[in-house]
Amino acid sequence: MPANEPKRLKYRKQFRGRTGGKAWRGSTLSFGDYGLQVVSPGRLTARQIESARKAISHYTKRSGKIWILVFPQTPVTKRPPEVRMGKGKGPVDHYEAFVRTGKIIFELTGVTEDLAREAFTRASHKLPIPTRYLSKEGEVWT
Repeated sequence: MPANEPKRLKYRKQFRGRTGGKAWRGSTLSFGDYGLQVVSPGRLTARQIESARKAISHYTKRSGKIWILVFPQTPVTKRPPEVRMGKGKGPVDHYEAFVRTGKIIFELTGVTEDLAREAFTRASHKLPIPTRYLSKEGEVWT
């Protein structure tokens, strides 16, 4: 089992499901002054979320406060290489978070707008899905 995993799961293995639709919950800034919003639906692995978090905290020199608003709770299984067909589903390889269009994944406060914008730009380079920057005053879109 991977290191960063949920404490409890109802089922050990899950189906993939569908990733369409818009996020009704979590689509407005709740905690911070600046946010990073998802533009198209997709999946984020635990490693990608952690990598983006590190990029934000490194660039802001750990000033301000970061909120991570997604949690990777969906298990993803993977078969070992060169295994014949059949014999059931493979073991859990990693965990992912499904994000819909409009979902805010990071929020930040306590830093200047230029610092937040550049930190979120660096974080977005670590993610496989397109994102945009939000601001509480005037809702800045990029």
